[in-house]
Amino acid sequence: MTFTYKIPCFDLEQTARSGQVFRMIPAPDSANTWVVISQGHVSFIRQENNTFFLECDSDLEVFWKNYFDMDTDYEQMIASVAPDDAYLKAAAQAGKGIRILRQDTWEMIITFVISQQKTIPAIRALVEALCSRYGTKLLFTDDTCDTENDTNCHQLYAFPTPEQLCQASFEDLLALKLGYRAKYIYRLCHDATDGHLDLAYLSTLDYEAAMDYLTGFYGIGKKVANCVCLFGLGKKEAFPVDVWIKRIMETMYFDGVDTPKDKIAAFAKEQFGELGGFAQQYLFYYGKSIKMGVK
Repeated sequence: MTFTYKIPCFDLEQTARSGQVFRMIPAPDSANTWVVISQGHVSFIRQENNTFFLECDSDLEVFWKNYFDMDTDYEQMIASVAPDDAYLKAAAQAGKGIRILRQDTWEMIITFVISQQKTIPAIRALVEALCSRYGTKLLFTDDTCDTENDTNCHQLYAFPTPEQLCQASFEDLLALKLGYRAKYIYRLCHDATDGHLDLAYLSTLDYEAAMDYLTGFYGIGKKVANCVCLFGLGKKEAFPVDVWIKRIMETMYFDGVDTPKDKIAAFAKEQFGELGGFAQQYLFYYGKSIKMGVK
């Protein structure tokens, strides 16, 4: 079924390229349309200016509206940026089409562990390798496909559950070229299946408590924990600091001086407050694609 919405401050390409999502991909042979996979569900979403056409199962409309954060007033949020913060005001205008997606917590834990010291194309490739090896088969994106052996078909897979990913041995994970991340993923899968990593409990925690909880697990540092909080738990005050954000913040707010990540995080908390997650996304986009001229 297709649902139609008019939504300001939403751009599919800006959102897909913002570094927060690795399973939102251009639909084959269909302009301005994206295939999105989350929690075993698939949707197709197309944009024409500020009109969006969402194709999904009729009973999943609420799920996908929540996933795309459609009911949040981003115009009001952008208007609330401090008038004396010229950098954030410019960044918010440049990247005003970015929405902070509400993704699956388990998927965010594993994908952002994978993301450490990896480019976005490399992250996507590793995530898809895990999904195709251990996730549940979903559907073909090409309606002409009728067999799984058709090389023209584009098979989709759900992100593997902890139980499914536990089928992988440590050696299996190494063979997927996960490197040092393999040991983290292996341990996290078993922590999740034995109840030590309690995802339901995690969802009840506030931001500070969630950060403390997440960083208590092998392989999860502050940057990964902040990404999980922001993109998996909806903690909009989270401000992940990676290499790019460190460089961008140093350039814009610290006169180009090399600054420790903890000091940048403390500054962001003071400067941006509850807008931390929005600020991080806008500054990341602005710094990489416009201000610093890096594609």
